Amino acid sequence: MVSAPDKLKPGASESLAMIVPAKGVQIYECRARKDQAGGYEWAFVAPEADLFDARGNRIGRHYADAIPWLLLAATSLGSEGSFSKVASIQRVNTVGGVAPKVGCSQAAAGTPARIAYTADDYFFTAK
Repeated sequence: MVSAPDKLKPGASESLAMIVPAKGVQIYECRARKDQAGGYEWAFVAPEADLFDARGNRIGRHYADAIPWLLLAATSLGSEGSFSKVASIQRVNTVGGVAPKVGCSQAAAGTPARIAYTADDYFFTAK
């Protein structure tokens, strides 16, 4: 298990259930800045990632977070499934996915950028 900062540690009543590699893109869009600086910037829109089991088979998709290491509270949607008992997800070992540094201007407004990234998602369940 990776050593994570305290703010990313799950509750004491949770234990590690599985480690799931994630591979996908962070989607950004070139937009006019909303602050007084003016100009244009790459704004985060959404993630799009596949989750894989130990054999490399796709077992799910991930849609909402930011690319830094983080701790997500799990929310159950739909019927009982393989992730229904998950209480939190710790995203670590992120590589890539950072907004582009260049290429955003008035001429490119509305243009998307899909930036590849990988990460490990640690799934925790109640003990």
